[in-house]
Amino acid sequence: MQTSAQHLSPVLLELNIQIEAERVRAELEKAYQQLSRQARVRGFRPGKAPRSVLRHMFGDRVAADVAQRLVDETYPKAVDEQKVQTVSRPAIESKAVSENEPFSYKARVEILPKIGSVTYEGLKVKRPSVTVSPEQVEEQLKAVQRANSVLEPAKEGHLAEGGDVATVDFTVSVNGKVIKDASAENLDLELGRDAVLPEIEKALLGQRPPYETEVEVDVPANAAHPELRGNKAQFKLALRDLKTRVLPALDDEFAKDLGEFDSLDALKKSISEDLEKRLQESADNTVAQRLVAELVKANPIEVPPTLVQQQLQVTEQEILRQARSQGRGQQLSAEMRRNLIQDSEIKVRAGLLMAEIAKAKGIQIGAADIEEGLKGLAEQTGKNLAKVRAEYATQQKREMLVGMILENKVLDIIEEAAQIEQE
Repeated sequence: MQTSAQHLSPVLLELNIQIEAERVRAELEKAYQQLSRQARVRGFRPGKAPRSVLRHMFGDRVAADVAQRLVDETYPKAVDEQKVQTVSRPAIESKAVSENEPFSYKARVEILPKIGSVTYEGLKVKRPSVTVSPEQVEEQLKAVQRANSVLEPAKEGHLAEGGDVATVDFTVSVNGKVIKDASAENLDLELGRDAVLPEIEKALLGQRPPYETEVEVDVPANAAHPELRGNKAQFKLALRDLKTRVLPALDDEFAKDLGEFDSLDALKKSISEDLEKRLQESADNTVAQRLVAELVKANPIEVPPTLVQQQLQVTEQEILRQARSQGRGQQLSAEMRRNLIQDSEIKVRAGLLMAEIAKAKGIQIGAADIEEGLKGLAEQTGKNLAKVRAEYATQQKREMLVGMILENKVLDIIEEAAQIEQE
């Protein structure tokens, strides 16, 4: 076998491979011997059909099978000789197999780029300030207050207002056709929290049950229901019931009722500490993102399109999964997809650079690192450690976890060598 290679780009390799005529002849002989034992040819006993007859009847198929077998057997060896790591299936161009002649083919394949030293020391980024304001504490305190509120039947004469929960029936139709699976009965809608289309909320505010009306709505193009998207829909509404939200008083007794605090000030202090912790984590994440962006900027390497496409698919699937879980539309705009492509390129480029740093530093992930990673996931998700351990028992999940741990270790190295200023 003779092999020559040409790098068409840092991530695209072309191999020209030629296999000697003797091997081609031997493979054809083997193929015809096997065919002779299996083929049923009229007028001949099994195994007795002449080669000329077999060649006439099955020659093209035999040639194609032999060509494929020769490629399958020689391509991996040719790649190994080049000491490259492929990331895509090869595109094969070959001539037909011919007896007593060498067989040659061309293979183009995407490969990982060869990366020399990676520049990561002295990267300059700014760290967001972590300051909890009294307004943030009050906002969070109100959220806790609301979470501990109760709903009571609206008093006689009370008109629907923001914060109330309206129980409604509605029938939806488009161009006179009723959309049954978009209609509902006894549906609770909280007013004033963007939980319902603006036209519907406007029609309910200031009313009291029983009340019926019809509303025409311009349904957004990203609506969950496919028959409503981008259409004018008619909603026949019936307000059946109305409840008001009663908030508890914000005092020491309220804090004590939560079971963890002896005063309202202690509750506020706890809220402030939690907010500071979350802001700190957010600042850490922002620093990491900015360092990765600077790392990519400092090391402009080409990336294989196949890896970018794979990353893009993963990101798209996650976005669409979240959209489905939240009942939102499942279409990505052209602008969003362009941004996702750019983001995918950055992620792939950063991954290759960080892998090279890990290799240069000799970073190894051991059992203790994996156990620590599992504990961290359990803490983040609030799940039992045993459950998290079971979830990450598969090889694919375990490889994902190892990748996350490795990335964090490399980020620590980059951050230690960076110049980080406070915003």
